[in-house]
Amino acid sequence: MKGNNQFLREDISQSAYLELLSHLGATRHLGGMKATKEMIELCRIEKGKLILDVGCGTGKTSCYITKKYGCSVVGVDISEKMISWSKKRAIREGIEDKIEFRVSDAQNLPFEDRVFDAVISESVLVFVENPRQAVSEYVRVTKVEGYIGLNEAILIKTPPPAEVVEYLSSSFFGAKIETSVAWKKLLAESGLKDLVVRTYRLTVLSDAFNRIRWFGFRDILLTWSRLLSMYLSDSASRREIKKMLLLIQNAPKNIYEFWGYGIYIGRK
Repeated sequence: MKGNNQFLREDISQSAYLELLSHLGATRHLGGMKATKEMIELCRIEKGKLILDVGCGTGKTSCYITKKYGCSVVGVDISEKMISWSKKRAIREGIEDKIEFRVSDAQNLPFEDRVFDAVISESVLVFVENPRQAVSEYVRVTKVEGYIGLNEAILIKTPPPAEVVEYLSSSFFGAKIETSVAWKKLLAESGLKDLVVRTYRLTVLSDAFNRIRWFGFRDILLTWSRLLSMYLSDSASRREIKKMLLLIQNAPKNIYEFWGYGIYIGRK
């Protein structure tokens, strides 16, 4: 297993992985709908609020908040393809005139100071080059007394065995997974107050259930259909998909003992 994971880590870059996701129209954050609803509640998101969704991916959370809570939402993502998927979702759900999507880097947001009532970010900071700079931007664009909410993968039990460290590095394609203490420290050092930290373990079943519940069978089937089409029609994509499937197959049996996700809330 060690040899396989080492090969995968060298041959599948983070950019290639994110590019593949953007072609598939697929995104994922741990905890699924349960985690998103919890973060929304803790950030006091309600009708009339202006919300920024950083790293919005295919727009699932942005559209959900717009429809469920009657908020005005701006979704940003560094990938043009993801923004395209987001706009298509908004049109499909009939809310394209109530929501805005644009391309932007989390570390350099194109907004004035103190604009948003809340800024949320799901499985984003583990991928950015400078998480501290990104959080600084979140704080800058948030109104005084507004909220910043994060959902990030974390190491639950430390130190993890070498094979678990190797697998997590491979499966997240270079992403840096921190402990819960590190994420809380980052928010505190960014000047946020009234911090709320909630951490969760995962199991194979809970992870799969959360994913299905959040995306729904329709979106999952469409994603798998696109994946199959890419596999059959493009040799370069086929090689990358095979590597990713092999990576999933080689997951350590005890992986869920050591990682999970955390929800982190702070008020400006």
